[in-house]
Amino acid sequence: MACFVVPVAEAVIATAAKKVVEKKEESVAKETAVSTIETKNANKIPFSRKLGWLTKLLWGGSFLLAFEHLWHGEIVPYFPFLTAMSNPEDTAEMLHEMATVGVTMALLVTAVWGVMLVVSSIIEKKVQKTQQDKISD
Repeated sequence: MACFVVPVAEAVIATAAKKVVEKKEESVAKETAVSTIETKNANKIPFSRKLGWLTKLLWGGSFLLAFEHLWHGEIVPYFPFLTAMSNPEDTAEMLHEMATVGVTMALLVTAVWGVMLVVSSIIEKKVQKTQQDKISD
């Protein structure tokens, strides 16, 4: 009924965190010389971009879920927008679904993002090692 609300809430928080991290990365880049950053982190993906991956996963999945709920008539274009909020029994069921299914989906998407971070870190280390080997040769 409203399981997509939990990933949307996480997406809002992740988007705000991404904006904060982007500003911090920009200020660090301005403070230090560009050449220093290029030599140290030439193959490192900025964390703001990695947070972007999470926000895209969350927003995309939430949009698809919201569309599916709209398609089935569980979301309406007038107040209270969620048909489950029209009576208390359905509201209790909706809150239970949000607490179980919504939280599970948000955690699963975040876990997939975590795996993406691990894989990207492994790739970054391999590329860095390869470049160090080329420099030492």
